[in-house]
Amino acid sequence: MINDKAQLKEEYLKKLSARIRSLRIKKGYSNYESFAYENDIARAQYGKYEKGEDLRYTSLMKVIRALGVSVKEFFSEGFD
Repeated sequence: MINDKAQLKEEYLKKLSARIRSLRIKKGYSNYESFAYENDIARAQYGKYEKGEDLRYTSLMKVIRALGVSVKEFFSEGFD
């Protein structure tokens, strides 16, 4: 059972990171460092978000605002 929870969490984080990366690229940023810098997000930390590391709710909300989408728009694609 614990393994299933861990796999589910990993799956969710992969979807989250893919969506963050996709929207960043759609916004016209070819690399995450310039996006993070221009939006006052720690570059190393933002890079971890795109690699699928866990992030706090407040950090996710900051990223969503920087991407210029609503929470509803953010979760409208890539999440089953």
